[in-house]
Amino acid sequence: MLLEGVHLPLTTPFYPDGRLNLRKMEHNVDRYSRTPVGALVALAEVGEVAMLSDAESRELLGAAMGAAAETKVMIAGVSRGSVRGTLELAEIAAGLRYDAVLVKRPEFLRGGQVREALTYFQAVADRSPVPVVLYSTAAAPLSVDAVAELALHPQVIGLADEDVARVGDLRARTAEVRREVTVTTVFAAATGRMLAVKDTGGAATFVSAESLGGGAGVATAPPKPAVKTRTKTVGFQIVAASSARMLGGLRAGAVGAMPGFAACAPQACYEVFAAWKDDDQALADEKQARLAPAIALVEEELGVPGLRYGCDLNGYFGGRPRLPLLPLSGDAREQVDAVMKGIRS
Repeated sequence: MLLEGVHLPLTTPFYPDGRLNLRKMEHNVDRYSRTPVGALVALAEVGEVAMLSDAESRELLGAAMGAAAETKVMIAGVSRGSVRGTLELAEIAAGLRYDAVLVKRPEFLRGGQVREALTYFQAVADRSPVPVVLYSTAAAPLSVDAVAELALHPQVIGLADEDVARVGDLRARTAEVRREVTVTTVFAAATGRMLAVKDTGGAATFVSAESLGGGAGVATAPPKPAVKTRTKTVGFQIVAASSARMLGGLRAGAVGAMPGFAACAPQACYEVFAAWKDDDQALADEKQARLAPAIALVEEELGVPGLRYGCDLNGYFGGRPRLPLLPLSGDAREQVDAVMKGIRS
């Protein structure tokens, strides 16, 4: 599966009393589906996944998939402390037709427990019903050596890495990996949902009144044609999981970006990627620099509450975080208002 483009991490909407607000999740996913981002990531770090129960996680996966456009790659964060727990959630995601799962190292494993970490990822990849994307975070990093070894597993298709400074090294260490992926005729990702569409002809059909037992005849819309595809050879695919450094990651060899800031400004983040893709490097620098002050305040300083308020400003539902996180103070909201001015999406 192709991992190019902007991967948008979804926040988790809550009612004021802390209950899940699935309707607002559906609202957000529907709106995000109309943006040019390539993928949506449910149960991402910005979604406060550590505060969700297993039952809530399943509900969120279902709500997100139910509202997503079939043209978007759908990725589910399924990391749990055990192999068994991770695989159980991966199987649920597969049943909902997610295209891949995002898996990070259990945080209770210390940095020196390399063998245990490799065993965790290998066991998950061996039995996962869908492709696996590794996730290396500041709190649970994966070494270059570990990534290079795991990249050889046929079910491990890529890595989302917060440390974009090592993208070049990772590409060099995984250079021998070559895989064929299915893409559309314009080399966009072809998701499982897209390929499931059957071509049963292009003409509208007419159901006679007699077949309906009387009454008026009914004309039905023509079915969608099957998606035309081709194949593309790709290497081990790296996604820059950083908002402030996504352009640097792309220039170092990443094929996509997973900026947390995209939750509140998907169009603005996509414009950085699009300028880089078009090889308009001056424009890419300008677009990234324009976002820098907002990213520094909204995401890096204020964190999830800041991203939520940014969502509210741009027409997506942010709302209150779940306790013990607190919503922004009035002064902080004013600062975000100022820095987000002109960054609309």
